[in-house]
Amino acid sequence: MKSDIEIAQAAKMTPITEIARKLGLGDDDIELYGKYKAKITLDTWQRLKDHPSGKLVLVTAITPTPAGEGKTTTTVGLGQALNKLGKNAIIALREPSLGPSFGIKGGAAGGGYAQVVPMEDINLHFTGDIHAVTTAHNLLAALLDNHIHQGNVLNIDPRQIVLRRAMDLNERALRNIVLGLGGKINGVPRESGFDISVASEVMAELCLAGDLMDLKARFAKMVVAYTYDGRPVTAGDLKAAGAMALIMKDAIKPNLVQTLENTPAFVHGGPFANIAHGCNSVMATQMGLKLGEYLITEAGFGADLGAEKFFNLKCRFAGLVPDAVVVVATVRALKNHGGVAKDKLSDVNMEALSKGIENLEKHLENVKSFGLPSVVALNQFPDDTQEEIELVMQRCEALGAAVALSRVWAEGGAGGLELAEKVMAACEQPKDFKFTYELNQPIKDKITAVSMKIYGAGGVDYSKAAADMIARLEKLGYGHLPICMAKTQYSLSDQAELKGRPRDFTVMVREIRLSAGAGFIVAIAGDIMTMPGLGKTPAAEQIDILESGEIVGLF
Repeated sequence: MKSDIEIAQAAKMTPITEIARKLGLGDDDIELYGKYKAKITLDTWQRLKDHPSGKLVLVTAITPTPAGEGKTTTTVGLGQALNKLGKNAIIALREPSLGPSFGIKGGAAGGGYAQVVPMEDINLHFTGDIHAVTTAHNLLAALLDNHIHQGNVLNIDPRQIVLRRAMDLNERALRNIVLGLGGKINGVPRESGFDISVASEVMAELCLAGDLMDLKARFAKMVVAYTYDGRPVTAGDLKAAGAMALIMKDAIKPNLVQTLENTPAFVHGGPFANIAHGCNSVMATQMGLKLGEYLITEAGFGADLGAEKFFNLKCRFAGLVPDAVVVVATVRALKNHGGVAKDKLSDVNMEALSKGIENLEKHLENVKSFGLPSVVALNQFPDDTQEEIELVMQRCEALGAAVALSRVWAEGGAGGLELAEKVMAACEQPKDFKFTYELNQPIKDKITAVSMKIYGAGGVDYSKAAADMIARLEKLGYGHLPICMAKTQYSLSDQAELKGRPRDFTVMVREIRLSAGAGFIVAIAGDIMTMPGLGKTPAAEQIDILESGEIVGLF
């Protein structure tokens, strides 16, 4: 059996100019990055923005397990299947971060015969967007420290600097650092740390901005510190927004690539869903909706994380209303949620499967709470039995969710035709889209709404620091902002060890961060880190480039 990278390397790609022409885009609409990658110009959006929009389909999943679910693979395969049915379908994904690519996860471009290509490029630097995010973020940090060193006219309290630095690698040793050592010439000593670039507020702003001037305005609102008398200090106060926008002038343009079956694909923006809002850029999504009959996009991890933020944050900000939601599951992963160890997942265990399906049911309930129709994509494995498949289908149908077997990993678009048909049918069903909370609710009420309605918690507790920050933000006038929850992806709760469908647990919010430029408040729950670390055997140890130029071990 060929590996994902072998399949990708054997692909016959179409020149990106031809992919663009299929979408009605001409040479003046694209900026080439080699033969198979391009960016779409900002002028193109001005031409397209008044065109009618296609159908918007979100792909989400059950709570992740070591068995894997295949959410990105399903997104790609569904787009390919719709095109096989004669529909003009486009997919929109996030850009992979180098941190997970070299860490525990490996690349992130789909799998099998449902991948986006050129896979190596997408996983390694791509068009430089994440590097631009890193540079813009660290420029702001440098200007902040330089301002204090040069006399601190803004009266910034070094103990109340909230902006950390960023890098696009997993590096636990940089989570907490001391800056400015070595004497007066090297700045003012203070404690700080690093976040991974995809957790940077700059990344969130890139993915939520409507255009370059909107992005610059968001930069200006970023709160980086507080003065001795408690006043917020922004990037605008530091006169940093213009230079940051200049660095991002190309990164804001959506990237166009293709799938193995030459389906057009936007891959743009890369926030994680466990520590950020987990969705590709608004610009790529809206552009795809104007260019295609269907825009298939994904949001990170389960419906408690990426999908919740897609609805409550991205859709709220961009005025989007999804037409249908796909929830990806596998029999193997459901058995894992029911208590079966990874090495026993091929064994039939109907009791464990029944218990594990409760996790899927909760995610379907979450989708239903937003007033949207759902379709379960059941990724079929060769050792799945008919009895197991039928049990999953019965339980889903009892909740009013359609179910389709998906074989897109092994068969590409042809393996997703049933799924495509059911998704098209779901798109025609009535919708009653609504949010989990209203913006005028107090901050704690909004956090409670997500924790209890989406996670299934019995309540929420706060550290003293978190409670104090909430009171401070409400006093400063930020209480109207929506909430971006940061928690583990491995459980519906904020405790990774609680599998399946935990009930009546308490969510512990230990830290509150303000992302005023992005337009939300980050509530950090449990022991989630905004700078991941490497595992005992990092993926980087298996990645290599040969004398021939062939890349091995990337995925």
